[in-house]
Amino acid sequence: MGKFLAAMIVVCALAAGGGIYYLQVYGYYDTVAPTGSDVVLTTIDGHEEVIPYEGFEAIDADSSPIRYRACFRTDLTLEALEAVYLPYEDAVPLEAPGWFGCYSADGIGEALEAGKARAFLSVENVHYGVDRIVAIFPDGHGYVWHQINPCGEVVFDGRPAPEGCPPPPQ
Repeated sequence: MGKFLAAMIVVCALAAGGGIYYLQVYGYYDTVAPTGSDVVLTTIDGHEEVIPYEGFEAIDADSSPIRYRACFRTDLTLEALEAVYLPYEDAVPLEAPGWFGCYSADGIGEALEAGKARAFLSVENVHYGVDRIVAIFPDGHGYVWHQINPCGEVVFDGRPAPEGCPPPPQ
């Protein structure tokens, strides 16, 4: 009887682990259908503008505001983008599920650190405390993700919003 109970515990643990893995990597994500206004950048004077793009692919999940990832191509040059749009300092691309093949957080992060790609603010506070970031390479490939901003870091830790941050939602 003891062997049977031990085997049942192992089987239940494996089933629970497999279910958790599936939900984290596959279950919550949905494909985002392109709308024609998916790639937005914030201008230096604070206005949001849609930029021309093609080949848009994106995923998102309702379970977290930072699960959004997207890939696209644009004909705009980095020089043209830098002259008009707001750069984003300290951009750190977040990992995507392995099955979302067009997006590599490691490759994007290395290119940003080496100065081979540029990060721009897409939408500030797309969700409270979370900014949408766009990184663009010289060849026109672009990548989008959500990143917790300084206001979110403080508020999500349970502390009051610092000066200059919008009031948190109730």
